[in-house]
Amino acid sequence: MSWMTDSSTWVSQRARSLDYRFLSSMQGSLGIGANLSKWTPEELATARKMIAKYKAIRQTVQRGALYRIISPEHESEQSVTESVARDGHEAVVFGFLHSGRELYPFPRVYLRGLDSGATYRIASLDGHLAADTPAEASGIYWMEHGVDLELRGDFQAAAFTLMRAATKPAQP
Repeated sequence: MSWMTDSSTWVSQRARSLDYRFLSSMQGSLGIGANLSKWTPEELATARKMIAKYKAIRQTVQRGALYRIISPEHESEQSVTESVARDGHEAVVFGFLHSGRELYPFPRVYLRGLDSGATYRIASLDGHLAADTPAEASGIYWMEHGVDLELRGDFQAAAFTLMRAATKPAQP
């Protein structure tokens, strides 16, 4: 279970953005355990947008193959997970920066589990892809070249999807 709760948290009293909390919870089953009656109209609009995005990727996140690209173990400041749909048509990637140090770039994200010969179209869920990210490329490109995320500072998050392009029918 992955619950999106109020900020500041009762555990640490540290505040996290609504986007960060949603993206974190979207890695699982996305439950909402916050007091919605205290939210502003802008926060409720953000929640509606994020829930709609989650519904579009839910099947892949909940039932796909999970890859822990960067583990948060051993006090790592970063973490990245990737879920790949069982039939390989989609991958969903979440990246998190707990706290940035000296403006070092976020590590390049090398994906896994893609069809190396297929073409995948990338789409950001939140606008944190590097400006030079190609709109589409082969699975081998994404796995060997990777993806750069623009995450700097504390408690930053990014998410994107890769959708396999339809294959062209064979010519007679």
